[in-house]
Amino acid sequence: MGRLFLVDLEGRAYRCRFCESPLALVDNVLSKSFNCSRGRAYLFSNVVNVTHGPQEERLMLSGLHTVQDIFCCCCGQYVGWKYVAAHDKNQKYKEGKFVLERWRIADEVTEEFSLDTRPSSSDAENP
Repeated sequence: MGRLFLVDLEGRAYRCRFCESPLALVDNVLSKSFNCSRGRAYLFSNVVNVTHGPQEERLMLSGLHTVQDIFCCCCGQYVGWKYVAAHDKNQKYKEGKFVLERWRIADEVTEEFSLDTRPSSSDAENP
């Protein structure tokens, strides 16, 4: 698996509800009106501190999409998915975007994060 890089964000951010790792800047929210099978969700232009699962075809509320589940790289919890490809031309705007399920993220943080990258070794890595 190699190294994971944990990135702290500069600005107010949404965090993983389970471990409080920053996941996305408040400024990167594209829509707060998304719904998923488990409730409300937010669409983001970019997220950090996540790992991606395998690509799969999934029938969603808005049609068939190629997606990858995303997981917090700190605690491994499922937090949402990434749209890889949309099969309906009206859904193409979602490609390359990320959805975080609302109940899996903590309310926005009022404190500022500094841009700080620090490597963290994974279990699959030998020193």
